Amino acid sequence: MQCCCDHTRKYKERNGAFFFVDFISQAMAQPSLFVILILVIGVTAVSGATDAPNAIATVVSTRCLKPNVAIGLAAVFNFVGLVGMTYISTAVAKTMFGMVDFSGNTDAALYALMAAMIGAILWGIFCWYFGIPCSKSHSLIAGVTGGAIALNGLAGVVPAEWAKVIYGMVFSLVAGFFLGWLFVKVIEKVCTHANRQAANHAFTGIQDVCAVALSFLHGAQDGQKFMSIAMLGVALSFGNPTPIPTGSPCGL
Repeated sequence: MQCCCDHTRKYKERNGAFFFVDFISQAMAQPSLFVILILVIGVTAVSGATDAPNAIATVVSTRCLKPNVAIGLAAVFNFVGLVGMTYISTAVAKTMFGMVDFSGNTDAALYALMAAMIGAILWGIFCWYFGIPCSKSHSLIAGVTGGAIALNGLAGVVPAEWAKVIYGMVFSLVAGFFLGWLFVKVIEKVCTHANRQAANHAFTGIQDVCAVALSFLHGAQDGQKFMSIAMLGVALSFGNPTPIPTGSPCGL
């Protein structure tokens, strides 16, 4: 316990900055931290195998880009989105931290976080195997929430923050449907008398830009969610129920 307190004091004295040597020493003291980070990598890989391809599905199916090129673009811009947007805002990560309460026994909280990751991974694999469209973000949120409830009961959920998930789901469905319908109608109207060859050339470029933008935004959103869980595991291992913000992608 004294060792954990010493590490926590160093963590705070450095204004929240987290150094690699701190991670190694803490992981040696609490191997569960290694397990959590491996599970975070696992759920990120499952998300990459299922969610990320959605961003490049159209450009590949319409042959605007070759599969290898599209995959490369998706990988690069997912990473750029994660790092770039995290420097601008960590709002998504803070919502992930704030929607649940892991206070109390931080050792038990680490185990609850492990269970959440395992649940999200197994559900993602199940949906992938049976071809069921699902969101790994919501699987992750549900898993983390379930872990918090198992640890602290309903007090483990912060309704004001959790409501943002509901708002996001409803708004995404309604806005996606309406904007999709609207843009199809606008494009049909504008391009009715357009030269087919010129229109195809223009829309090929537009699809490429859209694929890049979707990959960027996927990294900005989902990347922060997964990284926030990794940082939450680090914080819990130091005895802190929430990460200490630092304003950088390495420490949020």
